[in-house]
Amino acid sequence: MSKYQFKESDIYLPGGDVPRNRMDITDSDVLHAVESELLQSAFHVFVADMDANTRFDEFYFKELHRQIFIGLYDWAREYRTVNMSKGGSLFCQADFIPQEARRIFCQLDQENFLKDAALQSTEEFAERLAYFQCELIALHPFYELNGRITRLFFDLIAVYYGYDPIDYSHTLRTDSTNAYIRASVECVQAADNGRLRNIILQGLQKQGEGE
Repeated sequence: MSKYQFKESDIYLPGGDVPRNRMDITDSDVLHAVESELLQSAFHVFVADMDANTRFDEFYFKELHRQIFIGLYDWAREYRTVNMSKGGSLFCQADFIPQEARRIFCQLDQENFLKDAALQSTEEFAERLAYFQCELIALHPFYELNGRITRLFFDLIAVYYGYDPIDYSHTLRTDSTNAYIRASVECVQAADNGRLRNIILQGLQKQGEGE
């Protein structure tokens, strides 16, 4: 699990950053594996549920978190109420999360949930995907699973507009060469989505092109 700095919260087990959970798991590696399994099994369900009326709005974003993790966490879908930081990155202050989330998703709505960008070009689509992903990385609205829910959210948008899920495999490493983490840090500390845009552009492929 990621190491966060946060004020005291009853979300976590005493003395660490392992969240309290309905399976009473205390080992972070085991909990991480359970979370990953839940995410993987949910992806195809969400893809199958998409139709012409699907709206990638704030409700949809929060429902991803709830539907996947409500069997594991009581607080699934809930925005955090404590401030959090990681390394030298301070995420959006908890008091401002609701209004910042409204701003981000209002803008996403105004951009037709990226339909127009997807119709223009892969480059433009990658640019707007990176912009909004960067915004949600800095928002960091949930206690846990922010990165994975955010990537899932934009994977679903990509699939909706005829792309494969975004391939991050060339960047999501466990060592110091993790380019995605560096891109995320730049989003939070410098509001710079350039590195993330390049990662997304490299990982975008239209459905059927790789066959």
